[in-house]
Amino acid sequence: MTAIDINTTIGQLVADRPSRSRLFESLGIDYCCGGKQPLADACQKHGLDANTVAKLLSATEQQVGRETSRDWTQAPLTELADHIEQTHHAYLRRELPRLTAMVDKVANVHGQSYGWLISLRNVFNGFVPELNAHMLKEERVLFPMIRQLEAGEADAANHCGGLSNPIRMMEHEHDQAGDALAKMRELTADFTPPEGACNTFRAMLDGLAELEHDMHLHVHKENSILFPRASELEVRQQGTAA
Repeated sequence: MTAIDINTTIGQLVADRPSRSRLFESLGIDYCCGGKQPLADACQKHGLDANTVAKLLSATEQQVGRETSRDWTQAPLTELADHIEQTHHAYLRRELPRLTAMVDKVANVHGQSYGWLISLRNVFNGFVPELNAHMLKEERVLFPMIRQLEAGEADAANHCGGLSNPIRMMEHEHDQAGDALAKMRELTADFTPPEGACNTFRAMLDGLAELEHDMHLHVHKENSILFPRASELEVRQQGTAA
């Protein structure tokens, strides 16, 4: 576990690793305007133990990028659907509002200097409501159908004409989300901060890069594992019924 010097300034800690901004935000510690404060002083101001916060930062970093070793190609479909909702959907509902505020703030402050920020905001603001609507369709229609199918409920395959139509729609929407993410990567030059970018600017780009990474994992689990396995199960059950 990486030790963090509590005498390092908040601004430097976030500049070194923008993902640290999430913990600071959750603790109410200002890493932008208050970035010149050492971690020890900022924690004292908020009634927090600096060594404990340093350990939390280190512990959090140990989790970044880790993926479960669970073999989802063998897991029950219901477990996989639950995992997608509890992990990836939960992440999006937690992260999208934070990123929306950041993208808007950075575009307002720096948009005149970096015109691409306005385009980024437009793409992102179109991406968010579409993704929220997409998750609701999965949670209220497709995933319940898959759970019912695995449970052997007779009418599951007949709902909406079977799984093929909703799966086709979800895959099309995945493609649209992928196009939006690719556009965001293009506009930001691979999420690279310009020289002299403030910590909020850097944290926004880091958050967008993490969003892209999580979405890639999320869509992979659906397009390449959940949907094909559910479709195969539906075909088998229809064959048995015949």
